[in-house]
Amino acid sequence: MTPPVRRLSVVDDATIDALTDVLLDCVEGGASVSFMHPLTRERAAAFWRKVARGVEAGERVVLVADDDHGVCGTVQLIFDLPENQPHRADVAKMLVHRRARRRGVGAALMRAAEATARECGKTLLVLDTVTDSPAARLYERLGWVRVGTIPGYALYPDGGLCDTTYYYRQLGGE
Repeated sequence: MTPPVRRLSVVDDATIDALTDVLLDCVEGGASVSFMHPLTRERAAAFWRKVARGVEAGERVVLVADDDHGVCGTVQLIFDLPENQPHRADVAKMLVHRRARRRGVGAALMRAAEATARECGKTLLVLDTVTDSPAARLYERLGWVRVGTIPGYALYPDGGLCDTTYYYRQLGGE
């Protein structure tokens, strides 16, 4: 059964701790999600504290999925964009703990992100991910449109270069 997804109105210390666990697991598993290995718990928690401030300011939305062990996945919508882009949001940090993968958590998070974006009046979503990754395959299965690939755009946590592919999703009229 796919875990339920909920929107956080506040990101408290206990949730920061749980989100830190998910981020650490993803980086330790080799995911290229902006952080290099080894990622300390302190740096990961500092990232989530910054995200919490963005939620409080209305600049972001954080969605989480929970399983029997707690938070097992998360995704963010970033609304803090230039004033000529009020109709769109960036999707960021779609993370699923390795214990919860291949159970529909990523798809549930993305569907919830799309629904939340619609509720907030957004009609366009944009994201990027490692080219040919499981996440890229998920986005394509969910109907996201591939825009293009930039070679050598980012690093894996161990330091090797990876390509990044950009996607978008129109939300109007669906």
